Amino acid sequence: MNIREVIVVEGKDDERAVKQAVDAEVILTSGYGITEETFRRIEFARLRKGVIVLTDPDRPGEQIRKRINDRVPGCKNAYLLQADAFRKNDIGIENAAPGAIREALEKARCVVETAADVFSREDLFEHGLLGGPDASRRREALGCILGIGYANGKQLLKRLNHYAIGREEFQRAAARLAEGKGA
Repeated sequence: MNIREVIVVEGKDDERAVKQAVDAEVILTSGYGITEETFRRIEFARLRKGVIVLTDPDRPGEQIRKRINDRVPGCKNAYLLQADAFRKNDIGIENAAPGAIREALEKARCVVETAADVFSREDLFEHGLLGGPDASRRREALGCILGIGYANGKQLLKRLNHYAIGREEFQRAAARLAEGKGA
């Protein structure tokens, strides 16, 4: 599978895993300490080919993703579930199977700068994504279906609104969830 966009990952092991899964150019952030030169390379790649940010599904990975999206608006974001990136007490892209990486990249979404508040907390309550004993698992499954990764309730609401997910797409995903059909 050939990916047109440049994929941004955290480290060399992540790069190796991505290159085993797809044919793509990769930029390394070298963790949280992203240099100005790396930010310039990411911006240049975004202008020329587009960028997909694929960071580890953990807190540091989300912080790196946020820094990149804040500095270089217009990047697509791809998410792996923690379960797909976990091996021997370690969470990271380098642990994911090639198929999981390809699926995450296929579902990559771009942050919309002028996000409309299409969804509210009531939508999340209505579909059992907040406040119930099974809400966390349901949010994880919905995030997988939509390709926006696992999120707590507040993060999920933000992602639904900032990735320009329409009401119809959300309803289809919620119906799949209600039928017990995950991703």
